[in-house]
Amino acid sequence: MKQSGRKVFGFMTKGIISIVIALVLVPGISFAQDPEFLWLDNTLSIEDRAEALVEAMTLEEKIGQLMDQAPAIPRLNVPQYGWWNECLHGVARNGRATVFPQAIALGATFDEDLIYRVSTAISDEARAKFNVAIANGNRSKYAGLTFWSPNVNLFRDPRWGRGQETYGEDPYLTSRIGVAFVRGIQGDDPDYLKAAACAKHYVVHSGPEALRHEFNAVVSEKDLWETYMPAFEALVTEAGVEGVMGAYNRTNGESCSASPYLMTEVLRRKWGFDGYFVSDCGAVKDIWRDHQLTDSPQSAASMAIKAGMNLNCGTTFRHLDEAVREGLLSEAEIDEALIQLTKTKFRLGLFDPADEIPFSDITGEVVGSEQHVSLAREVAQKSIVLVKNDGVLPLDREIKNLFVTGPMAANADVLMANYYGISGNTVNFLDGLASAVSVGTTIEYKYGQLPYRKNENPIDWTTGGAAAADACIAIMGIDGRWEGEEGESIASFNKGDNTDCRLPQPQLDFLKKIRRQGDNPLIVVITGGSPVIIPEVFEFADAVIYTWYPGEQGGNALADIIFGDVAPSGRMPFTVPYSIEDIPPYEDYAMEGRTYRYMEKEPLFPFGFGLSYTSFGYSDIGVDKDEEELTVSIKVSNNGDVDADEVVQLYISSPGAGMEHPIWSLRRIQRVDLGAGESEIISFDLDREAFMQVNEEGEKYLPKGDYVISVSGSVPSGRSQELGASAPVVAVVDWKMVKKL
Repeated sequence: MKQSGRKVFGFMTKGIISIVIALVLVPGISFAQDPEFLWLDNTLSIEDRAEALVEAMTLEEKIGQLMDQAPAIPRLNVPQYGWWNECLHGVARNGRATVFPQAIALGATFDEDLIYRVSTAISDEARAKFNVAIANGNRSKYAGLTFWSPNVNLFRDPRWGRGQETYGEDPYLTSRIGVAFVRGIQGDDPDYLKAAACAKHYVVHSGPEALRHEFNAVVSEKDLWETYMPAFEALVTEAGVEGVMGAYNRTNGESCSASPYLMTEVLRRKWGFDGYFVSDCGAVKDIWRDHQLTDSPQSAASMAIKAGMNLNCGTTFRHLDEAVREGLLSEAEIDEALIQLTKTKFRLGLFDPADEIPFSDITGEVVGSEQHVSLAREVAQKSIVLVKNDGVLPLDREIKNLFVTGPMAANADVLMANYYGISGNTVNFLDGLASAVSVGTTIEYKYGQLPYRKNENPIDWTTGGAAAADACIAIMGIDGRWEGEEGESIASFNKGDNTDCRLPQPQLDFLKKIRRQGDNPLIVVITGGSPVIIPEVFEFADAVIYTWYPGEQGGNALADIIFGDVAPSGRMPFTVPYSIEDIPPYEDYAMEGRTYRYMEKEPLFPFGFGLSYTSFGYSDIGVDKDEEELTVSIKVSNNGDVDADEVVQLYISSPGAGMEHPIWSLRRIQRVDLGAGESEIISFDLDREAFMQVNEEGEKYLPKGDYVISVSGSVPSGRSQELGASAPVVAVVDWKMVKKL
């Protein structure tokens, strides 16, 4: 798309020729050959084109374009467009697509490059589906190119049912995975977006689900800028995310969909955001109905527009004509909002000739392709976290008698999580395990236990056989019926939130019964997208695996891990406490006592933790300095006889750690593939920003004193090493050295 930037005050021959060409080549739209349709002239800047198009509309037409299901304007040759589309872990709600592991599993990979490959595959499928849909005249909901993903809220409390949609509890990890995801979705063409990503839900939003339409999240300036803001800032300033979605709740009294401070002062002026701002669906209605910040829908709509909103997912903007008539806002303010929104359409090439858009030739064959299915399997493999192994894994695929049980073993829903597409390549856990064992293996499966309540029939034909087998794989946990978004989790008593986070008691009792009846290997697989708390299971099981919601190839990936084709390498993207009583109340948004950064109580499983089938060692740490950076180098060694990936994690502890500062802060990550007995020197560059802290006024500063740099395969803690993580290597640097960077 040519960005000449010139203003047009007359009709030029070149422009007319361009328009005529556009009329012929734009697929699915029949344009009148009118030289006044300047928005079809792609020699103009997108600003000029957007202004010309909006100027040509009536007020009623403008208002229609500001809502997520924007109607066609035939007289201006503007086609219908649905802004609402989802691609959290694959193109969602729009038919056939590759279903990758849920977002929390993407976070568990700690692998930016891998997530970039995933989101690139997703955007390829998005464009392919769009191209075919347009050719078929399908402009329905969920069939567009503006995707309301990723969710970069912090999973600050394990009770939040939508935590599964996030990349975990850490601001740095969330930022890195989020930036990689956005770059893959939007592509790297200098003129066009392949698809448009959207950072949500801005900001300070992570439950309770039951109160999200009325809740006021009270947060300090320190926590706001240290914890809740960094991922959004990174997606805007580094990745150039095209959209930002406001949250339902209030933050410090202001609606997140009508906050001049958040939406204009910070987002646009401070960070330079040049995309569109959309409400969460129904959130503008919440402004007057639930938050009671205004007394009418038209005043709520006016407040949102004035604060910087461009698009209403919902219907409240229908009242904008009343707002104009009542003098609550001007038509010029509506124009400004719509011009900004319309620029996104031009960046996507929605009004340009197909042969000038570099993604128009992506065909439907890419959807569910062999390459994408293979990638889905790889991601699932790298996300699975092994937290205990008493020497029983990997299993021999020639095992004589294998028993598989549990309510999640043959459950396809547990693969897909929420916001999913439909795949013809789904492999559940039972199918994956059955396909992996020898044809001479006796493999028996019984459902065994209802997931969330006691069995009605007291007859037990399962636990005895499970205990007597050469090994039992019990696949337990939770699914989208138990945790998720308000309204979707139909088995939840708390509108999707999981209030105690424990494995449901009937499942725990079932596992205990198996254990009581025999001592043969019991391997427990835990599904779910949140910190499922399992201290009893950890004590009596021989091996424990967290497999999340692993996508369409989850069954094959689990089998790959259990039978040793791939060594486990996933890492915990959050802290799993011993008890929900170990963390502050759910409604408290202060970070004190939360996550590995501020939690002083010993966890069941630490952030960043995960075992392998080999052991890794860290040594020879060195710190070198130049004018702009410190370079930290360490030697990482695979000390075992199994090829495996290690996730190398660098943490910094600053002066005042554990008091006014976090105990540890993750600052760098790198996944490294090491053959058995191999070693590699890994280097990390640290600038001053990596050492900065945030004070109570929300300002960054560099405290005086010593900074401790720790590098290992988990957060540095006694609990990590107790569970089998590698001992960290440590270096200390003085603030004077850092200050000179």
